[in-house]
Amino acid sequence: PFTRHPVQVAMDARVVQEAAGPGRFILGFGTSKIFLNNAKMQTKKTLGPMRDAVSIVRGVLGGEAFEYEGDTWSASVPALSPEAHTPREVPPVYVAATAPKMQALAGEIAEGCLTPSITTPAFVHYTRQNVGADIDIGCTVVASIDEDRDQGRDGAREIAGMYLANKVQNIQGAADTLLDLAGLEQDEIRPVAEAMEQGGRLAAKAQVSDAILDKCKPIAGTPAECIAAIEEYRDAGCTHVMLELWGDKRHDQIRLFGEKVLPHFRS
Repeated sequence: PFTRHPVQVAMDARVVQEAAGPGRFILGFGTSKIFLNNAKMQTKKTLGPMRDAVSIVRGVLGGEAFEYEGDTWSASVPALSPEAHTPREVPPVYVAATAPKMQALAGEIAEGCLTPSITTPAFVHYTRQNVGADIDIGCTVVASIDEDRDQGRDGAREIAGMYLANKVQNIQGAADTLLDLAGLEQDEIRPVAEAMEQGGRLAAKAQVSDAILDKCKPIAGTPAECIAAIEEYRDAGCTHVMLELWGDKRHDQIRLFGEKVLPHFRS
């Protein structure tokens, strides 16, 4: 909710919503400290802009005449014409949140809260407590699957290395709840970040040991291991599991998840 006015976001969302079809679109908002710093934008005040953005988008998509005065964003929008061929329902709004105050705000104003990519079941439980409301908890989890265990874990190792390197760059030695709950020490993952800087993602991948990968809690390995990992996330409070696939033959991985994992959760 920093780089574009929420009215423009709402207009773009309506187009995507119409293309997706009824019940197939979720609108997400989030803040990325790395992105905002790269764009030389302030990162200290994020709660107010988020509240303004969600309020305005909901008001605009509702179709009625809408007025809003916020601390960061304001809007004055006429009612949608009755002849306009466009969706009328307001899609679910999710807020991506890592910090406890933003997670609490998600519980107050959103239908869902999205956790960061290096999410663990422990962090899901932490998020559920901070949200303080019965909303969807969506978890984007590093995933890789193969009938061969080592091949399945190998894809997850690469993307875990990328995210861990970004995390080290982001926190710059400061305390980090996500890492703490995963049981990851900063000295333990610093070589991953150094390898990324010096040699790229494959070099970083080589520094992700089995111990580090296990602490990251990916949904990775054989189909049976992936089922067990998803169950662990669900038991922790995750209601919306999103798989971030990596590695070779991703279409084959999607097929394997569909044939060997998904039926377990549909039965």
